[in-house]
Amino acid sequence: MITIQKQNSLIIVAVIGEFTLSDYKSFEEQIIYQSTFEGKANVVIDLRDMIDYTVDVAWEDLKFMHEHGNDFNHIAVVTDDQWQAWSAWISNLFTDAEVVVFQDYDKAIDWVTREDSSSTAD
Repeated sequence: MITIQKQNSLIIVAVIGEFTLSDYKSFEEQIIYQSTFEGKANVVIDLRDMIDYTVDVAWEDLKFMHEHGNDFNHIAVVTDDQWQAWSAWISNLFTDAEVVVFQDYDKAIDWVTREDSSSTAD
């Protein structure tokens, strides 16, 4: 299950329990809407409460990042799991966005919002 919150240009996604393909499709829809109507997305993905994900989610993530990697501005991944951190690093290969892994949620939010405000000041 996921929750998605939108605060201005920031999209906050929290994964709770198992991350399913249906959940990922909801995430995709939000990113596509954001990039189409409001510009590149700034995203915080909180994986601290994720227990597992289905194989089709991993495949869909690779496909989506390959096709829509330029729709992102900044991506903060919140996790203390080394495998999830590696996965974020691999996703970084398919996007022009700056991807940073955090263990602290508040620091992730601070980074994304600071980067967002500094990039709009140009």
